[in-house]
Amino acid sequence: MNNGIKAVLIILGVIAVFAIGMVLYGVGEYNKVVAMDEQVKSQWAQVENQLKRRYDLIPNLVEIVKGYAKHEKELFEHIADARTKYFQASAPKDKMAASGQLEGVLSRLLVLQETYPQLKANEGFLKLHDDLAGTENRIAVERMRYNEEVKALNTYRRSVFGRFFASLAGVNEAQYYETPKAEKETPKVKF
Repeated sequence: MNNGIKAVLIILGVIAVFAIGMVLYGVGEYNKVVAMDEQVKSQWAQVENQLKRRYDLIPNLVEIVKGYAKHEKELFEHIADARTKYFQASAPKDKMAASGQLEGVLSRLLVLQETYPQLKANEGFLKLHDDLAGTENRIAVERMRYNEEVKALNTYRRSVFGRFFASLAGVNEAQYYETPKAEKETPKVKF
């Protein structure tokens, strides 16, 4: 075999190894962005599980409070409205907004115990209050985990090749779960 053919075969071999390496790299990056997207979705599902738990506890809490605070009809209507909006929402952004609306009203509901001392002594109210407080802590943890996954995905999407592979996989930028406006302000209770 002459040296010219050997050189061509070596060059073709190097090109083939390089091409195979690039394909494997591309497949790996594509799979990486798909896995990151699925992790964000999975973590959002965990946030939703805790939000649903909250929404399941609230009607029981409201029923106990209703007996003590009959004239708080507007507050109960706001809670029912926020709960309905949450379950009607389909996109995470809409669910986040409905959750934020409920958090403001919920803080007003929990402040009612200061106005009605006999409510503070009600065993059912105290149990539900504790369950709700535990759920709020779980929601905070799941929101933090969700935001960590969003950060990882969005950071990858902003990298040099990440944007290419994310668009190739159809993965868009994920939205952070921001602190609802109601949690940033001190609750105002009007009687």
